[in-house]
Amino acid sequence: MTGLIFDIQRFCIHDGPGIRTTVFLKGCPLACLWCHNPESQTTEKELFYTPALCIGCGGCVAACPYGIHSVVDEAHVMDRSRCTLCFRCADACPTAALESVGREVTVEDVMAEVERDRVFYEQSDGGMTISGGEPLAQAGFTNALLDAAHGAGFHTCAETCGLASEEAVLDMARRTDLLLWDLKDTDADRHMRNTGGPLETVLSNLTAVDREGHETLLRCILVEGVNLEVEHLDGIATVWAALSHSRGVELLPYHALGRSKLERLGRAVSEWGGAGDPWVPAPERVEWAKAHLTERGVRVVEGS
Repeated sequence: MTGLIFDIQRFCIHDGPGIRTTVFLKGCPLACLWCHNPESQTTEKELFYTPALCIGCGGCVAACPYGIHSVVDEAHVMDRSRCTLCFRCADACPTAALESVGREVTVEDVMAEVERDRVFYEQSDGGMTISGGEPLAQAGFTNALLDAAHGAGFHTCAETCGLASEEAVLDMARRTDLLLWDLKDTDADRHMRNTGGPLETVLSNLTAVDREGHETLLRCILVEGVNLEVEHLDGIATVWAALSHSRGVELLPYHALGRSKLERLGRAVSEWGGAGDPWVPAPERVEWAKAHLTERGVRVVEGS
């Protein structure tokens, strides 16, 4: 069995307890306007171009059989409309200004990477986390990875938006020690408008997971001018209070890293859906949100 990933990050300390290795899978049913990893949204390989790394050597021009690259006045120019994603240009680029996003791997490939840091998991109560994208976009591969990790004695986490069939969500939950549950918003209309997915399904699946006794941690992004308001915070408190097996709520302030990634993917900035930096909440606003939830009886978790 193979899966399509776009990164494996070692020594992660914010993707579950302890020191962890996080595996990022491609594919997601949502298209959040504030997505931090837009390269994760599709289940296809993509091409990153980072202008700051380009030295204008022309290697990509010679390598590409479709003529999408040219160097004009010592500046690289690319016509993505003609690109077939053969990645010959990326292979020829000496500085990684052109880079393939997405590689096919086996369960054994991933586990070989995860195994390298066993000693750190044992010392910190860490393990492996599967993220994305959405792990359930590649449910078969995700479940095979979780089974392999448990077979190796590793603690497992999966970060999910919860948007899949109840059967698929529960199947993954039964293989996972802790679900990092992304709750994007608690206003149904705004959730649909900004993510493209129904809040009702997310909450229904969360209830089903909790009913079976699976442990969760709610991760809630805060976007200034979008959902950083009392009504949303009260909504989070209401959702959390109804759960019997949740460790708490982790608040994740929006950051603008995804904007630069959109540019590297060749997507128009107008697709972003927001102005970027104005969405970043000030530190005092984040502290206010934490205090408000604490006053509502929510267990606010610093990191995970």
